Amino acid sequence: MNNKPVRRNPSDVKAVGNYSHVTIVPRNAQLYTFSGQIGADQSGNLPDSYTKQIENTFVNLDKVLNSQSLTADDVIKVNIWATEEIDWENVFDPMWNKFFGNTYPSMTIAYVKALGLPEIKIEIEILAAKV
Repeated sequence: MNNKPVRRNPSDVKAVGNYSHVTIVPRNAQLYTFSGQIGADQSGNLPDSYTKQIENTFVNLDKVLNSQSLTADDVIKVNIWATEEIDWENVFDPMWNKFFGNTYPSMTIAYVKALGLPEIKIEIEILAAKV
């Protein structure tokens, strides 16, 4: 029995980035849902820099996972909401790849007009599972 999520990309559906089209959660796994994380620093300040908000968001994702004794390997789904176009090649992908390594969860991205506060430029929500 596999105790880790299984990630798959069907051969006839091309992934256009570093994510998995299908993530299979093991039977009897505990499901964790997390509130969307934003780019606030430890003091709750939101930097003006979009790149710094993205960086802080990944730091915050790591912290909420660690608070539950989870790692990026346990993440099964990522939802990303952004108010500005993401520079995938130079900014986002290097941080994404550092965070997830080669274990890519399922992912959805949406560009939206606004998030919860006018200063928020990106919000990332995750779901995780662990046996």
